[in-house]
Amino acid sequence: MITVTDLVESLGAGFLRTVVAAKDAEVHDIALAEPGDAGGQPGELVLGVGVTDRAEALALLERAARAAAGGVVLKSPFAGDPQVARATRELAGPALVELQPHTSWAHVVWLLRGVIDRAAAPDTSRLGTPGPHVDLFALADAAAEIIDAPVTVEDAQSRVLAYSARQDTTDPARVSTIVGRRVPPETLTHFRAGGVFRRLARSSDPIWTPAGPDGTLPRLIIPVRAGGEWLGSIWAVVGPPVPEERIRELGEVASVLALHLLRLRAEAGIARRVSTGRLRGALREGTAPGPGALPGPGAVPSLPAGPWRVVAFGSPYEAGDVRRQLDLWESVVRRFGWHEPLLTDIDGLLFGLVTERPRGRRPVTAGGMADAGAGTLDWLRHVLGEVHARDAGLYAVAGGPAHSPDRLPRSTAEAGELHRLVTAGRLPLHGTTGIVLLEDAWDTVVVERATAAVGIDTGLLGGPLAVLRAHDEEHGTPYRATLTAWLDHFGDPQSAARLLRIHPNTLRYRLRKLDEVAPVDLSSPRVRLALRLQLTAMDGSPARGGAPGPPSPSPRP
Repeated sequence: MITVTDLVESLGAGFLRTVVAAKDAEVHDIALAEPGDAGGQPGELVLGVGVTDRAEALALLERAARAAAGGVVLKSPFAGDPQVARATRELAGPALVELQPHTSWAHVVWLLRGVIDRAAAPDTSRLGTPGPHVDLFALADAAAEIIDAPVTVEDAQSRVLAYSARQDTTDPARVSTIVGRRVPPETLTHFRAGGVFRRLARSSDPIWTPAGPDGTLPRLIIPVRAGGEWLGSIWAVVGPPVPEERIRELGEVASVLALHLLRLRAEAGIARRVSTGRLRGALREGTAPGPGALPGPGAVPSLPAGPWRVVAFGSPYEAGDVRRQLDLWESVVRRFGWHEPLLTDIDGLLFGLVTERPRGRRPVTAGGMADAGAGTLDWLRHVLGEVHARDAGLYAVAGGPAHSPDRLPRSTAEAGELHRLVTAGRLPLHGTTGIVLLEDAWDTVVVERATAAVGIDTGLLGGPLAVLRAHDEEHGTPYRATLTAWLDHFGDPQSAARLLRIHPNTLRYRLRKLDEVAPVDLSSPRVRLALRLQLTAMDGSPARGGAPGPPSPSPRP
């Protein structure tokens, strides 16, 4: 199920804007409001097509609230009316959504219907099935007929979405673009140097590009925009002059294309939201099946066969900026061949689900990222080795293996725990390739859990450390640091004294005085373990990497 917020954000602020949100208001259908009707049904998004004044807007909101509709869409000025917004909040019912003034109801109905239908039937959203993708190829052919030249339709990231016939008469750059489904880097450099993409992002005017020195033919480029937002462009391999009426006709095609590109983007956004939502439920509740798709409607990638590991990803972005982290890591893993990544956010952290590499399969290499290896632990280790070397802020930590779905929540908790240790500086990444497994840091986790349970003040429990801490603070003695060094070096006076930068005899003297202040049986393994945990909790010293650094020289021995 998708929510009103999902729909609004997927279509973008150029078409819809949430005025009053309704938490988790779900949508499974749309309805046109008729005068005097019931105001929709539960789970419907009600479109106030016939609303002409404030009174009608308020009446529709009341009816929609009684019917438990998911939301009401109104045009300006009614959606932005403060009295209408206040009434919506008081009703605590449907969400109030504003349709931007320049948008037609017919276009919005078509867009919303397509997105909702595709979300409920993910199998029909594949390339080549009836829908916007097929329509794009038809529109590319129509544009080619108008201008009498081969045409491609590209999105704002220079990915080829559709192309017309007659591409055999173009230049090598166009052939490479179609074969690779993306404009080649050297061709992008040529167009960037001419300011093409800067002009596409800012203007709706047609753009001419001259022939390039590498054999690139001239092009006419028509921006595709919706609600002022640049969504893509039409590229025709043709040189001037082109009659003005032909260019105007291409502009009309671009207007139709804008709706299709907007719908494709909205469907992709909804599919990702549904996918991340269902994967989130699987990682939290452990209800995912083994091989096969996650249950319920929605465009959700299939889960591979287990065992799995849950991975928490880190990035340079601020904590809580999960959307940017998701975009970043989706881009990274797709670039390395994971075309349907299993990524989701939980409580402000970004998680992924990978599988153990099947035995007998050779590790993937930089030159041969096969889909069969993508999404496995070995593959991720290779990816992290590549990206972490260039950006140390990109890393991942993995929980223990989950051999059945009901073990996924435990692996998720372990990955989150490791991530918190990394961000707190208590689990260093230096010396790694950017990925840490639970097996690599089990000792850190055990000590951190134990010291967290011990606590700082309440964990002293009347033992000797309370007395030693008070004595150190009152008399300036270094007894706690001395005890820590002795424990960390297995009672070896030479090593402990070297760490503290004192003579071994000084260390022995301190231990005798320490025992006079607070008698303690250091021959007991249990006492030594309890003291070290208390010292870690008290001093906040890292659980990994040994004892804290040497203290400042003390005036007292």
